[in-house]
Amino acid sequence: MRRLLLFVATVVFFDTVFYSAITPLLPDYARALDLSKTEAGVLAAGYPAGTFLGALPAGWFASRVGVRPTVLAGLGITAVSSVVFAFGETIAVLDGARFVQGVGGAASWAGALAWLIRAAPAQRRGELIGFALGAAIAGALVGPLVGAAAELFSAQIVFSLIGMAALVMVGWALRMPPVVPENSGFAGLRACARDTRVIWGMWLVALPGVLFGTLGVLGPLRLDALGASTVVIAGIFLLAAGLEAAVSPLAGRASDRHGRFVPALIGVSASAVLIALVPLPQSVPGLAVILLMAAPAIGLLWAPALALLSEGAERHGLAQGMAFSLTNLAWAAGQSAGAAGSARISEWAGDVLVFVFLACLCAVSATVIARAARAQAAVSARTAAS
Repeated sequence: MRRLLLFVATVVFFDTVFYSAITPLLPDYARALDLSKTEAGVLAAGYPAGTFLGALPAGWFASRVGVRPTVLAGLGITAVSSVVFAFGETIAVLDGARFVQGVGGAASWAGALAWLIRAAPAQRRGELIGFALGAAIAGALVGPLVGAAAELFSAQIVFSLIGMAALVMVGWALRMPPVVPENSGFAGLRACARDTRVIWGMWLVALPGVLFGTLGVLGPLRLDALGASTVVIAGIFLLAAGLEAAVSPLAGRASDRHGRFVPALIGVSASAVLIALVPLPQSVPGLAVILLMAAPAIGLLWAPALALLSEGAERHGLAQGMAFSLTNLAWAAGQSAGAAGSARISEWAGDVLVFVFLACLCAVSATVIARAARAQAAVSARTAAS
């Protein structure tokens, strides 16, 4: 179990390193390629758009062919697209490389997390998912440093090294013991679509996708406008991701012990307040404080969301690879809307409207989650009494 957890954590770590490396580089790409705020948002959204397209095919491949071939395919795609991005000189090439890397990420995540869940004891599922997600968030933590290194030294060298790291992971995957495919294909998807656990799980993945997608584009651009350098922007997002990584295992453990909705309610309630405050600071330190508080609050949603999805899939006999394809779909839709959609709205009406809308979305979600938490507690109480 430990060996598998380490492998899965490393897979998702390297995937998110490349994904998040672009964050501190967005202002530089915007200046060098004369990009509008919307075009910068599209560049950031290329990865989640590719994940959205690759989500269901990756889940089907993991359930029918196997989790290890799916992980191998994802790592191979990541290696190639990282090198293409390294040497891309036009926005079309960069957008295309980000999109293809998102397809590879969909395969890596669906295969790796399904591999982990099939081996995890049910009573520790939330905790183990939390540890794996903590590694992914650690990748998001290292990513801005990689972006800063690419700006200071050479994007060709840095992103090529990421591609080489993906190839090393291919060798590691080949040494892991194979797992028999579940062979469920798309069976059970219709039943899962009506299961409240699955619906809640997908929403609690999509919502942080929207929030982080927005912060990942408007945050660096706003910091740049306030005078922050690439290194400072990278440092802020580094610390934010570190705090997010720290709370993920705690959120998973809390969801195992107190119910999936408890940490989710805390996270979405805090996010409603903090997101509303983002447009207010007029200095780099002020905005940095808000971003550093918002990241762990939003990060409380990931582990309970994935546990809900996994449990719903298990109830209806849906392969875990397909379950995590739903995770990819929800995250990609949210992240794309946050990165590209929020940038477009901001360009049209300003940052304030974007963040007020997102704060209201969090507040409404918190209200509904509170009702779901009370209903879940009542069911648990009746079950314990009987």
